[in-house]
Amino acid sequence: MKKKESLSSMTPIIDKNLIIPFILVTSLFALWGIANGVTDPMVNAFKKILELSNSQAAWVQMAFYGGYFSMALPAAIFIRKYNYKKGILLGLILYALGAIMFYPAAITEQFWFFCLGLYILTFGLAFLETTANPYILAMGDPSTGTRRLNLAQIFYPFGLLIGLLIAQQFVLKNLKSDDISSFESLDLTQKVLIRTSDLMVIRDPYVILGLIVLIFFVIISLVKMPQFKDNDKKFSIGKTLSILLSKKMYRLGVLAQAFYVGAQIMCWTYIYQYSEGKGINSVTAANFQYFAFILFLLGRIFGTYLLKSFKPEFLLRVFALFSGILIIITIFSNNLFGLYSLVGVSFFMSLMFPTIYAQTLKGLNESDTKIGASGLVMAIVGGALMPKLQGVIIDFGGPGVADIKILGVNEINFSFILPLISFSYIYLYGKILTKNS
Repeated sequence: MKKKESLSSMTPIIDKNLIIPFILVTSLFALWGIANGVTDPMVNAFKKILELSNSQAAWVQMAFYGGYFSMALPAAIFIRKYNYKKGILLGLILYALGAIMFYPAAITEQFWFFCLGLYILTFGLAFLETTANPYILAMGDPSTGTRRLNLAQIFYPFGLLIGLLIAQQFVLKNLKSDDISSFESLDLTQKVLIRTSDLMVIRDPYVILGLIVLIFFVIISLVKMPQFKDNDKKFSIGKTLSILLSKKMYRLGVLAQAFYVGAQIMCWTYIYQYSEGKGINSVTAANFQYFAFILFLLGRIFGTYLLKSFKPEFLLRVFALFSGILIIITIFSNNLFGLYSLVGVSFFMSLMFPTIYAQTLKGLNESDTKIGASGLVMAIVGGALMPKLQGVIIDFGGPGVADIKILGVNEINFSFILPLISFSYIYLYGKILTKNS
């Protein structure tokens, strides 16, 4: 049956006595949304400022999403040993530290230093995501967990929109290297002056964001938060990992999450290169990303509403199917309709992360959930690896985005074969969930 039982729709999504903690934790979703929204356009910005290839510029996403992979399991162990609140506070400190590191990075003008700042910043995001997602699931009846997590995740696209607004209005519009059509032909002295100025432009939003995060640190440190302490005295990390890895649906869910995050970041990061192939500059391309984020927000609201009546695995399958169809249009279209389709994918991606997350952890006990959550956060490494691979494909014919044709389309178009593969797997994962429900 596609329809759900009506009992869960009668159960409160959030316990009344947990409203304040719920609001504070959901604010964290907006905070890492801002970091994502600011960072996606930086791939193209660094490419122009530092004259990098597409695959070299993709190190921005490698650093950003690689930090999740490196810190997710340590974060889960820390949270298991202490509690959710301490995990949040440590995450906020690391987030702020990584953002503030953009100040010395701009002084040195070293690309690796900026990447290191992003890497440390996402240590903090790994703590926040490893903490916040299962924390939200614990704040109410398990039968409403998927709806509750989708509701909290609505704040994430709000953060994306704020982050993109910052990137467009305070970074992209002020980059001199993007205004000069023949930046590569300038003499060394002129390039150095422009590069120094542009790196300072990139620096400021991150430093300010770091200071804002410290304010959240102070607020949350002063508020009493529910503990949900784990009473399992016989906990063993090795045994827990063994149990999790023995569960087929958990393994398939982690892989689905890796494919999803990879697809999401590719569709958002390379919207700038896809626009470039249509003769559209970065500032204008950011407007298309705005529409993508708005559709993502609307899709999440609509998806959360549909979860009252339809099973999560059914909706996941339907949304993956439509995502795949739109990506096929993106690949084979040589006009703006392909760009519109790429923007439209965001509506159908909206449901995927929280739904895959909740379904993968479904049925696990409290102790296994904390460690299991870290595996799903580690899966965010898909956002590091797959955009890097897409950058390599785009570079097949040279540093441009339309140097050669593959299967009759420009290399930038063809590179979206990777999101198509991702959505195909997610569709199959949804079918497997349906069979096992």
